[in-house]
Amino acid sequence: MKGKASTRVPRRPNRPVLVLAYAIVALVAVLSIAVYTVLVPHASLLSLVTNKVDSTSQTVKKASQATADITEEVESEGIILLDNKNNALPLNGVTAVNVFGSTAGNNFSYGGTGSGAGNEKNNVSIYQGLENAGLKPNSELKKFYDDNALDAKNMGLVGTDWNLYELPQSEYNQQIIDEARDYSDTALVVLTRKGGEGFDLPLDMAEYSGSEAGRSYLELTPNEEDLLNMVKSNFGTVVVVLNSPNAMELGFVDDPAIDAALWVGVTGATGTNAIGNVLTGKVNPSGKTVDTFPYEVESAPSYYNFGEYNYSNVNYTNTALFAGTGDALSGKDPYHYVEYAEGIYVGYRYYETAAADGFIDYDSVVQYPFGYGLSYTTFDENLDSVKTSGKTITATVTVKNTGKVAGKQVAEIYVGAPYTPGGIEKSSVELAGFAKTDNLAPGESQTLTIKFGWEDIASYDYTGVKAKGGAYVLDAGDYHINLQTDSHTVVGSKTLTLDHDIIYNDDGEGARPSDDVAATNQFDDVSFGDDLTYVSRANWKGTMPTERAASTKKATAKQISALTNPEPLDNSETKDITTGAHNGLTLADVKGLDYDDPKWSDLLDQVTLSEMKVLVGNAGWLTASVNSVGKPANLDSDGPNGLNNILSGVQGTQLTGQSVLGYTWNTELAERVGKLLANEAKAYGVDGLYAPGANLHRSPFGGRNYEYVSEDGLLTGKIVAAEVRGIRSSGVYCYTKHFALNDQETHRGDGGLVTWANEQAMRELYLRPFEITVKEGKATGLMSSYNRLGTTPAAESSALLTTVLRDEWGFRGAVITDCTIATSTSDVNRSLRAGNDINLNFVQDMFMTKDTTGTAAGRQALRRATHNVLYMVANSDGASRMRTNWNGTVTTVFVIIDVLVAGLFALYLWRRRKATLRWRAAGRPKGWLATKLSHKKKQPTQLA
Repeated sequence: MKGKASTRVPRRPNRPVLVLAYAIVALVAVLSIAVYTVLVPHASLLSLVTNKVDSTSQTVKKASQATADITEEVESEGIILLDNKNNALPLNGVTAVNVFGSTAGNNFSYGGTGSGAGNEKNNVSIYQGLENAGLKPNSELKKFYDDNALDAKNMGLVGTDWNLYELPQSEYNQQIIDEARDYSDTALVVLTRKGGEGFDLPLDMAEYSGSEAGRSYLELTPNEEDLLNMVKSNFGTVVVVLNSPNAMELGFVDDPAIDAALWVGVTGATGTNAIGNVLTGKVNPSGKTVDTFPYEVESAPSYYNFGEYNYSNVNYTNTALFAGTGDALSGKDPYHYVEYAEGIYVGYRYYETAAADGFIDYDSVVQYPFGYGLSYTTFDENLDSVKTSGKTITATVTVKNTGKVAGKQVAEIYVGAPYTPGGIEKSSVELAGFAKTDNLAPGESQTLTIKFGWEDIASYDYTGVKAKGGAYVLDAGDYHINLQTDSHTVVGSKTLTLDHDIIYNDDGEGARPSDDVAATNQFDDVSFGDDLTYVSRANWKGTMPTERAASTKKATAKQISALTNPEPLDNSETKDITTGAHNGLTLADVKGLDYDDPKWSDLLDQVTLSEMKVLVGNAGWLTASVNSVGKPANLDSDGPNGLNNILSGVQGTQLTGQSVLGYTWNTELAERVGKLLANEAKAYGVDGLYAPGANLHRSPFGGRNYEYVSEDGLLTGKIVAAEVRGIRSSGVYCYTKHFALNDQETHRGDGGLVTWANEQAMRELYLRPFEITVKEGKATGLMSSYNRLGTTPAAESSALLTTVLRDEWGFRGAVITDCTIATSTSDVNRSLRAGNDINLNFVQDMFMTKDTTGTAAGRQALRRATHNVLYMVANSDGASRMRTNWNGTVTTVFVIIDVLVAGLFALYLWRRRKATLRWRAAGRPKGWLATKLSHKKKQPTQLA
């Protein structure tokens, strides 16, 4: 007999489940809103972590090998033969050599720290370089150093270990010395100094080991002196190899017992091969100094105003997210300042002019002039002619190799301009042009043509001596066009005469031929805002500093106000912008078009306000995608001395220091370096480079002198412009840095170093390399600097970034800030208005105020910045980079998630509704738990 089938009683749908479902949907909705409003606009940042390149691919290997090869070539042309008594070099048949110096093996300087650092693990060591050249270093002596020499400390991304590690003589037992003497009568003494980002070289070694108080980092240590004395007394041939990025005090090289000295700078990955080849004579050195080498660093006027100076009565607080990391301070700190009291008298401009005026005895003060370098051969140089045709001066020079071996020579043209005491300040000589010969065989000649404009030798009259309100001026009188072997030695001269003043202003000759508008004073607040007395050749004795300035002083009330209460932004009425139009254009449609072509306006109308904000506010190692015009995310990387992506850790070949490229005085070589560096960047998926560096060696103590070319604006500008041309010719855009007057590391970013300088020095020296790079290198990118010009952050200086850069020089492209992740040196709203287009940081669009997003003036600034970035990218290969559209990908993923969640929730509600209807139709029976509870309530109470 079958049992009776049970009937399922409908149950009431569970309310807690409903609540949970609503909570899940609400959570997904909130998450989706956050994704669509925050993550999706910023999704292209994911490209930073998803760009994976196979470093073992043939494309990468080929590109890296090319940069390795040219690194050796640069070092070969860059090594400077400082001294060669009795033709001690080349070594001529000598193969066995002793290498002395605790730094040769484990502390050799290949580059610097920070953005210009590189992967040194596979670099060619100096021992390997010597062996590759056929020399045989003493292996027992090398083992002695391997066993006993101390390693320098790794200071991380920025910073340098300033301790010096040469072993004391007590560590050298007599057996080591005797065996070395038996091995070879030739001794190489390697002396190393280093440089790096974030900190300048110590003026005094009192706080560091390896030297002593009263000596600077650029002087020999007692242990180094003892080493040299030991070597001199035991070996017949002594060659000093100077491995330093910064000009040192080298008076010891004059010692007759020092036979030769090579200045090799920082060699990069393969440059040590060149050292061996120069020693053997396979390569004839042709490098020239890029700095003046005085016997004492204290002789330079900049020495007395370089380093740490603080205002005692005004502070700032670093509000950056990563304040306190790297060299950035955290918390409250005084504002810091530096005074360029030397004016235009930097490097050779001071030494040559002071000597010409009888203020110093040149030979007792200067050891090696700017532009100096010996060769294994000799040259005869002749200034054939100097002609002027309208705006241009043309010097023709014939160089003949009169020696016995092939070699290269640099022809250097300097100009001596007429000077009137009390008139516009002028250096007695100024580099006007240069050219390097081919490798000339003995007896071979080459004629070089060196051209420069009259405007290039004009002086800037910021005090209104002849041009009220400032202008470039050519004084009437004789201009001596000199062919020189260096800044001091004249081998030929001709004279051009102007019979009247030429003033490049609207009341005179108009703008300089290379300018769009006439230059006028833009930096009176910087020139005169500190009541600073500048060095003047009209009164050397009364203006030349003789002791270091006091380390603290009080800021004036006006300075405090400018630092703490900047003027409000100008939001005066202007035409608003169009956004989100559908004109069907992409970056490909505007590539190669003039910046002002009407098609650009149609393209910009397509860009949304959200895209503009993200582009401007998120440029940390990339420029964000702009999907409305088909711009992909483009990856950027540090690279002044080789590809060095700080964020991803990708590093290419370590190039020589930028200063070594300067030693070559070879613009054609610099252009090839740029081209090959860009090729390696592209092989690694990089579209843009934070390079090259174009600041000056204002002081030999500058921490990043290795990353900059020279003490001279023209030489720096020519080398950098050539490198930029090379980079751009390979389809990579680059940001020449750091614009401007970022010539020391000490407190550069701590509130923005308040920098005081006069406008003549600014224009003739510190802005000059950037000007040449813009005009001759056709740069489309620049990086602004951390420091302030006077009290105004460089990134917020409209005078610098708009009036001078764009209105005068005609720059078209983008300006990016230096990295502000750890240091708050500028405001995104104020920098945008000034002409600083993008921020090397993340999510700075979140800090945009109504001044930017809520006014027509602000939105116009966003559109202008967008135009500048898109122009830069459109005129590179980055415009066609194929990369994942993360904005679309993330949107698609979350739309799918939202649809699934919505569908499941709808399905749940539908099923719940059906269940509710069944429950009601059944008379709303109680569920199991409710029935049980109800039953318990009905049970009679048992009485005791």
